[in-house]
Amino acid sequence: MNKKPHPRSEPHPHPESLPLPESLPLPEHRPLPQPQARPIRLGPRSLAALLLVSLVGLAALTWPFFSGPTSQVSAHAKDAPWLFAGLLVLLVGVVGATISESGLGPKAVAMLGVLAATGAALRPIGAGTAGIEPMFFLMVLSGRVLGPGFGFVLGAVTMFASALLTGGVGPWMPFQMLSMGWFTMGAGLLPGPDRLRGRGELSMLALYGFVAAFAYGTFMNLAGWPFMDALSSNVAFDPHDDVDANLARFVAYCLATSLGWDLGRAVVTVVLTLTLGATVLKALRRATRRAAFETSVTFEEPRDAAPVTPSGRTP
Repeated sequence: MNKKPHPRSEPHPHPESLPLPESLPLPEHRPLPQPQARPIRLGPRSLAALLLVSLVGLAALTWPFFSGPTSQVSAHAKDAPWLFAGLLVLLVGVVGATISESGLGPKAVAMLGVLAATGAALRPIGAGTAGIEPMFFLMVLSGRVLGPGFGFVLGAVTMFASALLTGGVGPWMPFQMLSMGWFTMGAGLLPGPDRLRGRGELSMLALYGFVAAFAYGTFMNLAGWPFMDALSSNVAFDPHDDVDANLARFVAYCLATSLGWDLGRAVVTVVLTLTLGATVLKALRRATRRAAFETSVTFEEPRDAAPVTPSGRTP
């Protein structure tokens, strides 16, 4: 009588010999994105200078909300030009300290010049048309790729070059440079600079550009609002009124004078970021990798080179 072998007695095939089903593709091993090189790394002196100028700038912008009717601060409102001049000197000091401490190389200087010239050339495109300011879109993407240190310097230099190009030099220019430096630096401080890519990154940059465009307009309103004649408008700063009343005046001033302009700037920044952002980010990252800012250039003599005599002949 023939006995059937027990199922457990049959040999099992080795797992490696089993064929893989065609419906299950092998997992792809994609290389992780490499950390981007930063042309400017903020050191202790640069951070201290940046913090100092930011504090002075915030104090110069928000002083109407900290001075009551009996405060002596309002009595010195006519000294604003001297404050602007001092702020401009501090801005130049920040740029100088950043460059001297970080060792800004010729490649970073070249990229700074190209981006600043491009941003300054884009600003006059919307002259006379509310909200069409494409330079803000370029500043957001540049700050994202090149970092907060390069972003602050780029924003300040771009606004300075733009003021010279358009003839917009005046007591408001230091505040424009400071606000644009904050605007571009903030993009470099957003999370995930080396890992976040694709639509998520573009959506984050578009949201930041929308909010920061209104913040920039608010800062610039603060720069000129305290020096309006209170007798000529009911939304001007009144040094004899309390803080709450002046805050309500300022909100009314923003709604009546700059809301349309700020909204247009924010919408244009969002549209350009979502439509052209992927291409510009790719180009900026490729240029950053090829520049290799953090790689020092050295010159070494070839080992196989024959020595040369003073007469210019090899022995």
